[in-house]
Amino acid sequence: MAADIKGMKTWSKLAKHKRRPSEYEIVTTNLQTRNRHREQAYELSPAPDLAMNEWYRKYVFDSPLQHEDWETFRDPDQLVYRVYTRTQDVQESYIDGLLDDHSDIAHDTGLHADWLNVLERLYTPRRYLQTALQMGAAYLLQIVPASTLTAAAGFQEGDEFRWLSRIAYRTRELQQSHPERGFAAKEREHWEQGEALQGLRELLEKTLVTYDWGEAFVALNLVAKPAADETLRELGVAARHADDHLLALLIDNQMRDGERCRRWSAALVEFAAPHENNKVIIQGWIDKWMPLATKAIETYCTALPDNEGTANAALGRLQAFHRSLAISA
Repeated sequence: MAADIKGMKTWSKLAKHKRRPSEYEIVTTNLQTRNRHREQAYELSPAPDLAMNEWYRKYVFDSPLQHEDWETFRDPDQLVYRVYTRTQDVQESYIDGLLDDHSDIAHDTGLHADWLNVLERLYTPRRYLQTALQMGAAYLLQIVPASTLTAAAGFQEGDEFRWLSRIAYRTRELQQSHPERGFAAKEREHWEQGEALQGLRELLEKTLVTYDWGEAFVALNLVAKPAADETLRELGVAARHADDHLLALLIDNQMRDGERCRRWSAALVEFAAPHENNKVIIQGWIDKWMPLATKAIETYCTALPDNEGTANAALGRLQAFHRSLAISA
């Protein structure tokens, strides 16, 4: 008779919980190999001075933001790929329905000339902004020190690409309805030279060259992306006043993705806050980046129609988000 073989009933890292691991834990935790060897994060060469190894050592292992075990972080939504794709498929079907319904009633041909000017200057050029947000999320995906963080950043990148695609789609629709205007032709010019967008452009471009993973996370997820989202929210308010209910509804749906990003970002701050000086470090980075965010919000919101109080409202919501974080006194 074969001897009974007694072994662990789950992965050793999860055994301490004394319960069956969830689907999220099974498919998301402890998937990285980069944190096993400080001197050789990427096991591609016997030489520790491989550029990729040096990069990871400098910007991850030696980041001011530290924790004894980043892998124990958990996304509050416990989102896995299967659930993410099914959820977003439903949302995409909703967006398709909105676009089809408004196309059927020739929505774009009824937009006022003054509002079309706003769309040209402040909405369709945001596909460049979305590209920067996607690139920032992609960098986090590559550099964060835990697979649970990689997953959260990956879904965030997917969200940004979703809206990059939708803004491009709307740009083409507007071009077809108003071929005499600059839709699909002048977005880059507005992004690079339009006064209203220069604050956002400066904020995002500087975020993209912030390499330390901790500061990159704070700059993007706690400052730049929330600031961009708040300007978008104010654009949605203006859209309703201009009877552009399609844009208002699209922005409402985009805010759903933004709120999920804020949830996992706030959870990471709470997770990191008890460790040594992390509260001071995170607050210091927020303070460093907020002047750029303030400038971005003010320059964008000032260009909106009926803009009295819009910048203060957007900035107030961003500051309220910061006060809600676990670093607040």
